[in-house]
Amino acid sequence: MKKKRIILTAVGIFLFLFIAAIGTSLYIYFDGLKAIDKNAKENVSFEIKEGEATSKIIANLKETGLIKNELALKIYSKLNPGIPKAGSYIFTKSMTPVEIYKNILNGKVTYDTVWVTFVEGKRLSYIADVISKNFEFSKETVLARLDDKEYIKTLIKKYDFLTEDILKEGIYHPLEGYLFPDTYEFLSSVTLDEIIEKMLDNTASKLSKYQTEIDASPYSIHELLTLSSIVELEGARSKDREGVAGVFYNRLERGETLGSDVTTYYAVGKDFNVDLSWDDINSCNAYNTRGTYVKKLPIGPIATASLNSLQATIKPAKHDYLFFVADKNGKTYFSKTNSEHINTVSRLKKEGLWYEY
Repeated sequence: MKKKRIILTAVGIFLFLFIAAIGTSLYIYFDGLKAIDKNAKENVSFEIKEGEATSKIIANLKETGLIKNELALKIYSKLNPGIPKAGSYIFTKSMTPVEIYKNILNGKVTYDTVWVTFVEGKRLSYIADVISKNFEFSKETVLARLDDKEYIKTLIKKYDFLTEDILKEGIYHPLEGYLFPDTYEFLSSVTLDEIIEKMLDNTASKLSKYQTEIDASPYSIHELLTLSSIVELEGARSKDREGVAGVFYNRLERGETLGSDVTTYYAVGKDFNVDLSWDDINSCNAYNTRGTYVKKLPIGPIATASLNSLQATIKPAKHDYLFFVADKNGKTYFSKTNSEHINTVSRLKKEGLWYEY
């Protein structure tokens, strides 16, 4: 009798634990199928690639923060199999995982998006041109908005890295060099301000990774972006942009002109396929560092800089060189004197290593 009671007790405990386990599993399952935040309104972009596995999609949903429990949705997808439709989606965290999953299977909430690439080392006029070619804004409309001082003032209040420096008298375009060159995905219905601010958001993100170095620098963020734009254009062929940046730092510390042709091109508004005249080189302009007028950094950036140039400017190489030249293979030669530099250029030409434009 006693043995029987023990068996019944054991069975009871087992059943209790079994039921408890089922109950816990069901709770976790159904809780995992609840929305992250039923009051959320912000749109979240989500991309599904052609042929991407359902398990991978669910993992990406979890990583993006659109679902609570990856396992719960995997179980649901096994019970409700289907083929996800590739494309760009817009979801919110107020949607339940089931709603998101059904929309992915049906492909009904796919929004028309446009992928746009902005190449580094380009002026603001190029950015305006790219925007006008991909959206229903004229180039003139884009440039007018980018130069709208009242709009710029609202951006200065919104972004810490934008300062009154960009509104100094003599600046051609306040946001020159501030819109980070990258590949972006925009809704086809995007507004012009949304395009501008998404690019600025990217700039903020890139700069935040170097905040400690930026704070420790004797140069302002405006000056660092100005120098990085010069490094971008002058070091475009070089495999040693840190070394190139180091040359400019040395010149600044010695109170010498940067002697940069690219600043003169920007100052006089010429493209690089046109030769500079002596009048251009000697012109008194707050951007031109070839003449004797500017013995410091130009008044502002002259182009967009890549992440490589930004990194090189924030963390330049330490050396005592004042000149550099890159051959057609990207190898950079540094010199301490102008005569050494001239000899290096002459040797590269003789050896067939000179870069021909």
